[in-house]
Amino acid sequence: MTPEDFERLQVLMATRAGVRLARDRIQLAEHRLGPVARREGYESVQALLDSLWSRPVASLGWAVIEALLNTETWFRRDRAPFDSFGRELLPALARARPGGRVSVWSAGCSFGQEAYSLAMAALDARAQGLAGEVAVTATDLSLAAIERARAGAYTGFEIQRGLSAAAMLRWFEPRDDQWVARPQLQEIVRFSRANLLDETADGPRHDVIFCRHVLKDMEPARRALTLEMLERRLVDDGCLFVGFDERLDSESVAFRPVNGRRGLYVKSPAFLSRAA
Repeated sequence: MTPEDFERLQVLMATRAGVRLARDRIQLAEHRLGPVARREGYESVQALLDSLWSRPVASLGWAVIEALLNTETWFRRDRAPFDSFGRELLPALARARPGGRVSVWSAGCSFGQEAYSLAMAALDARAQGLAGEVAVTATDLSLAAIERARAGAYTGFEIQRGLSAAAMLRWFEPRDDQWVARPQLQEIVRFSRANLLDETADGPRHDVIFCRHVLKDMEPARRALTLEMLERRLVDDGCLFVGFDERLDSESVAFRPVNGRRGLYVKSPAFLSRAA
């Protein structure tokens, strides 16, 4: 892969996915595109890129984009956000909502571990009489990731990453060499492919949005637009969770951090009064 090829990949990722592809990832990009080249019948990554630049095909372009996305995730990642959601936010929201119904959006759900972690917390709260019906909408740009998430099947390594043995046995059942989410877990979550850049501000509103470890990889202008969309899609008294290393303080006047809760944001009172 030439530097010129990598620059064109940077433009492709930024315009189609909003993702900023750092210059130090050229070797990683070539490594990830190897399997794509073989699957698509090209003898090398260079041959794949030459074909993509000479005859742009949407399906091939998206296959390249999906291969370069950061899909790393695990169950109950960082743990604290899921504890706060299940033990505090969900019961409080359920008390304030008609029928106790709460809507949650996992935006950038990757292979589904985050969405299923939210479903576990919801079922735990319901079993304790602290919550009613909880609906989890989970979306991701990668179609391959969504298909895996829908299947709810994980390897032994993936299932143990973030889950205790008791939680693993409670929520998943062994099947061949994988662990598959039990029906009660899958019933709560609805997976679909979606590009955050294409999401509209007038879409369904949610009580809680998890958009963790997504914004930090986005190109600044696209990140600002995504934050604006997330604000419109969050109810006024809702909560937004971002990654521990993602700060919105200087990027969005719509949100303010919650003291003592890393990664947790609510809408700014000043913004709400101005928007009213």
